[in-house]
Amino acid sequence: MAKKRIAVVPLWDEEKNSIWMLPGYLDGIRAAGGVPVILPLTDDREELLTAFEPCDGLLMTGGHDVSPALYGATRGEDCGAPCETRDRMEAILYAAALEEDKPVLGICRGIQMVNVLQGGTLYQDLPTEYASGIEHHMSPPYDRAVHEVSVRQGTPLYGLLRTERLGVNSYHHQAVKDLGADLEVMAVSEDGLVEAVRHRERSFVWALQWHPELDFPVNPNSGKIFEAFVRACGRR
Repeated sequence: MAKKRIAVVPLWDEEKNSIWMLPGYLDGIRAAGGVPVILPLTDDREELLTAFEPCDGLLMTGGHDVSPALYGATRGEDCGAPCETRDRMEAILYAAALEEDKPVLGICRGIQMVNVLQGGTLYQDLPTEYASGIEHHMSPPYDRAVHEVSVRQGTPLYGLLRTERLGVNSYHHQAVKDLGADLEVMAVSEDGLVEAVRHRERSFVWALQWHPELDFPVNPNSGKIFEAFVRACGRR
């Protein structure tokens, strides 16, 4: 059976005027049996859909803060500058994935973008908007757990991992605030933040606030998440 191709949203570096990629995203897909394909950074619909058409799934990576304009808010002083081309790009790709029921895995910014595209909102900056003693913006090394999440029974994530408590790494300052339509919460952090969601009406649209791409070599649960994603791409 041919390996499944997974479209990967690139990262953007303003200073170098260049796209780039953290190898863990690609290696996690490879380790799960898929072939990663980095997409061009563009909001040209025809170009994007031409690149995405032969792919079997979509990985929405971490990166820039999501533009608050997408959820009807004014950008605060602690919200990072958005990459508006990437915002528009992901809106196009996500809509196409939903229409064709192609599996989606969102990581970090990925859960935030999925939530916003489903009509939800975000905390623009956790330190100033959500008082908590939990470490959400860890220091290296990133392949270790800094807090736990509670995995909800009856969700596909619980069905995969078979645990109610999961130690996770964490590197973010934005997070889900108001949950988007058609999303189900699969895990929450110790301080009540949404840490994992899935789309109720699609075969596989999962999104996580933590970073399995940074610890899958030493964390079997992170490897299982990549494997579940690639396996879902193989069922199309």
